[in-house]
Amino acid sequence: MPVKLYVEGDYACFTRPEMKVERVSYDVMTPSAARGILEAIYWKPQMTWVVNSIRVLKPIRFTNVRRNEVSEVISSRNVGTAMKLGKGKLGQYVEDVRQQRASMVLADVAYIIDASVQVLQNGDATESALACPEAKHLDIFKRRARKGQSFHHPYFGCREFAVRFSLLEDGAAEPEDLLPEAQRNRDLSYMLHDIDFKNGMQPRFFKAALQDGLLQVPAWEECFA
Repeated sequence: MPVKLYVEGDYACFTRPEMKVERVSYDVMTPSAARGILEAIYWKPQMTWVVNSIRVLKPIRFTNVRRNEVSEVISSRNVGTAMKLGKGKLGQYVEDVRQQRASMVLADVAYIIDASVQVLQNGDATESALACPEAKHLDIFKRRARKGQSFHHPYFGCREFAVRFSLLEDGAAEPEDLLPEAQRNRDLSYMLHDIDFKNGMQPRFFKAALQDGLLQVPAWEECFA
């Protein structure tokens, strides 16, 4: 029993992993980014979100921006030492590690995410998971989405690119589709599906294509590392 969520924003950046320094976005939102938006609204350890499809509603348009980023993070070794000794220098001054980098991001985006809930029933299953079927999780998600509730504010790839979302009720008319004819059918090449957290954080990819403005997301088993 799938749900549909309408999401829109002023900017988005779904970073291509093959780019080393400068951020360059995919043409379309990735399934992992869609999963992140859904989990921001509702998630439990006994379930997982399965993204079925992503519909593009607005023209695919890129723009260049310059963003401030830091070149390094606080060392985990320093954190461990501070935990053992009860003291240590963990501060990091942004002025010392700030870098300006160019990013090619998407502008004025809107999508419809079609997704389902899958309750874990293998080695990850718990007694509470088996007592809470998909329908109950979906009901909770719909109630939270209607109220605009979320655990943290969802975003399009980068936290500064906030998402505005609304639930598409069953039988309700979908928002206007403004995607031009020239962009409705196109090869998107290889796209990140998600990260295989159980197998050494391996990325999984799939051959993506827009068909009449719709990106069909294959099953996890059909992707390759």
